[in-house]
Amino acid sequence: EDGLRESHLLYRFAEMAIAKEVAKTFGTYMLADYLSNYIQHPTQKMDYGIFNQLIGREVDQPFWGTRTEHIVGVAACLAATDHMSQAIFSKSLGSPLSFAKHPGPFVAHTFFFIFGGVTVYCGLDAYLSPLHKDEDRNTEFASGTYSSAIGSCTAWFEPYVAPAIASVGAGGLANSWFGSALLPATLAYATVKGVGWYDWGNSGLNDLEMKINGLTKAHRS
Repeated sequence: EDGLRESHLLYRFAEMAIAKEVAKTFGTYMLADYLSNYIQHPTQKMDYGIFNQLIGREVDQPFWGTRTEHIVGVAACLAATDHMSQAIFSKSLGSPLSFAKHPGPFVAHTFFFIFGGVTVYCGLDAYLSPLHKDEDRNTEFASGTYSSAIGSCTAWFEPYVAPAIASVGAGGLANSWFGSALLPATLAYATVKGVGWYDWGNSGLNDLEMKINGLTKAHRS
């Protein structure tokens, strides 16, 4: 009985440790998505839904179709697929997945978890968002999946960011949370969204963003 209790406690501690790591990844990805907007849209005002009222902007939709939906939804999906993919690759390799020891598999992991996570998000948005007509939901999902595949192909560089920083003598920065997690994720978000959805400058804006930036649809391209 004592052995079973000890095993149960160890299992619960392991669960808590995994949940903590997933939560940390979730928070990192949310911040990375937010920061990437300043790379993609440096001079444009963004639509953060219900949070617009805190910064003096008009609120159209409180959540769906806003940057806030994207920040929360994509980060949640990526946090899950990132850790799932790491576990699968680690089991297959027989040792913890790392870029230093397994550069090839790690780059593959990077593509698969980003493509998988973003595609799951696209599916959730396509079939749950009240902004899409029922007859358009399959088309929305197919379009999102295609954009996810295109964008995810641009994120191959993500695991190279920290080593690149270290190569110029900034090893401390490269090993920090900023250098090894936040900066690579922010740059990857920018390229995945920018290339996959052509979300740059005055392109990729929703209707409210077009309005608050004083634009018309003619400015999208």
